[in-house]
Amino acid sequence: MMPLTFAELGERNIVKRVGGNDEIKKHLADLGFVVGSEVSVVSSINGNVIVNVKESRVAISEEMARRIMV
Repeated sequence: MMPLTFAELGERNIVKRVGGNDEIKKHLADLGFVVGSEVSVVSSINGNVIVNVKESRVAISEEMARRIMV
């Protein structure tokens, strides 16, 4: 298990755990980051990432990406 920030570009990963307080977990779940969902990193700039999740592209900060374990 590793943070999403360490995932390789284009590699398909499965979300194993989402950390943070309840508010952060709900926000990430609303974006599609739930346990068992498939994500792949499209781009990474200074730790901030753009990912494909649930057939959508979402940009998240490095801080949020560190809370998503794949």
